[in-house]
Amino acid sequence: MENIKSVISIDAMGGDLGPKEVVFGIRQCASNYPNIKFLIHGNSLELSELVKNSKIQNKCSIIDAKDVVSMDQKPSSVLRHGKDTSMWSAIESVRTGSADACVSGGNTGALMALSVIRLKKSLGVNRPAIACLWPSRNKSGFNIVLDVGADIKADHNDLLQFSLMGVNYAKQGLDIKTPRVGLLNMGTEEHKGNNELKLAYELIQTKSITENFKFIGFVEGSDIPSNRVDIIVTDGFTGNIAIKTAEGTSNFISEKIKTSLASNIMSKFGSLFLASSLKKMKLEIDPRSVNGGVFLGLNGTVIKSHGSADRTGIASAIALAARLSKSGVNNIVKVN
Repeated sequence: MENIKSVISIDAMGGDLGPKEVVFGIRQCASNYPNIKFLIHGNSLELSELVKNSKIQNKCSIIDAKDVVSMDQKPSSVLRHGKDTSMWSAIESVRTGSADACVSGGNTGALMALSVIRLKKSLGVNRPAIACLWPSRNKSGFNIVLDVGADIKADHNDLLQFSLMGVNYAKQGLDIKTPRVGLLNMGTEEHKGNNELKLAYELIQTKSITENFKFIGFVEGSDIPSNRVDIIVTDGFTGNIAIKTAEGTSNFISEKIKTSLASNIMSKFGSLFLASSLKKMKLEIDPRSVNGGVFLGLNGTVIKSHGSADRTGIASAIALAARLSKSGVNNIVKVN
């Protein structure tokens, strides 16, 4: 159990599996973080029934929000008509200081748009970025990848800003003293890539001297889970595709192993001896264990949970929100 005292605002209506799974995620998180309190936003009648007579009842305050942001709703529509939604309400709790951080598994574009409008960008930040943690060979067990979908555009100055935001996240939020930064490209050679990447390379390399981080140069997609680097920087379009491809591959491998071990009697027998090792491996590569994209560059902590996340993934996202809410990670993100 971790002794973190925090108030987390949760959009209970966001996500594919509904508020029941969100509440189960809260229960799971509360067992490991007994000092966290929760503001749960959504249909008050439904949520009250889910929370009633549970161990988390006295830790939860339910805030009624009658509307829900749909997954296909345009961000502009939410900005105009979304004041009564659970997503808007959850973000508003952070803006007013009622909560230390917000978690939502809802529409990513709408969540980012609302977060930018209601919380405002940090001083000097041009484009906020979504940073996610990905299982890796590093001692910490993961790498930071950003941007993974906040904005499809990114020029060389944006990529520099992403690098600095990632460095601050690594130092303040994850206690990595001298982070290693890599710029995602189609190859590691300096002559490869488009002009924006080459310009970003020079800017990041120069900045690494004054900002106490190590720039290792260009990295490839295969380095996302490697121990060569702590932070992988790219534009939101490329980052989103890379992460979802890696996630799909991880799930595919897990399914293949499970199917192979159940294919015949000898395989089933052998799996009994491998059970503990397989369980350990599954936990290490399971994307749910590091679920949650952090919105960097805002005046407040917002975590985007996967829309398809189950209770384990939701609990992971809430735990991440609690840890980062006390790190001051967004308060110190200053980009020159």
